[in-house]
Amino acid sequence: MNTGWAQRLTPKRLLQASVGVALVTMALKVLAWWLTGSVGLLSDAMESAVNLAGAMFGLWMVTIAARPADADHPYGHHKAEYFSSGFEGLLIIAAALGIAWAAIDRWWHPQPLQALDWGLTLALLASALNGMLAWLMLGAARVHRSVALEGDARHLMTDVWTSAGVLLGLLLVWGTGWFWLDPAMALLMAANVLREGARLVWRASQGLMDEALPVEDQQHIRAVLDDVTRRQGAVVFDHVVTRRAGQRGFADVHMHVPGRWTLDQAAELRSAVEQALVAALPGLTVTIQLLPLGHEPGEAPPR
Repeated sequence: MNTGWAQRLTPKRLLQASVGVALVTMALKVLAWWLTGSVGLLSDAMESAVNLAGAMFGLWMVTIAARPADADHPYGHHKAEYFSSGFEGLLIIAAALGIAWAAIDRWWHPQPLQALDWGLTLALLASALNGMLAWLMLGAARVHRSVALEGDARHLMTDVWTSAGVLLGLLLVWGTGWFWLDPAMALLMAANVLREGARLVWRASQGLMDEALPVEDQQHIRAVLDDVTRRQGAVVFDHVVTRRAGQRGFADVHMHVPGRWTLDQAAELRSAVEQALVAALPGLTVTIQLLPLGHEPGEAPPR
């Protein structure tokens, strides 16, 4: 995706679009289920209802996460996005259980399907809308580093795969007349949806527990610090600690400089290092503690 387009597609705008698309796709799938009587299409419609709830909650959390820091939240509200991702995961798990329940009931009480041509057409149109929006959201999530946006995008992709499985089952039923294939495919899709929901809940929990930045980002930080050490010679960096909160990344670093340096000299280098780190990882908040060489916090400074 073109980065310029992704920059303009903000998380809030895309989640607003997700609410609208969820309403449209849910209506299409409910109509498809009403025409055909397929439990697979019913499960697909249930998933779209979950999409709607997830998108609305995600929009709320992104709005909160964008608020500036205040007296009660001096580090900002960025972690609100993790609540969105976790909520999406829980909704997906609930949808998976509902799909499985409906599929098992239909397995024991198979029914012939009607108007499959119309049902397939409506379901395919709904899946195309979800797939297009999910593709846009995933690209924008990488640019904006938005956990809420990525969670909603992956939820939509799960819906697309669920729809694909349901459509395949309906095609097989249409071609073979084996009505048990409809609930069987719905059960398979429920298992896939359950896996994706558990993954989202796990990721949200890790973010709320101050998970470190991805390895690739940590390597960028280390490369910047190593470059400064090579150029300055007498400067040492250690105790590099990172964490992620929503769209923001944080890094705490100890910078050891020769004791003979003036405070102005050390502060000037610290400012340059901070700027280099932010240039390497936009959105990074850096805290650099100045220390004399050979000295650690809590120790008496070297004489």
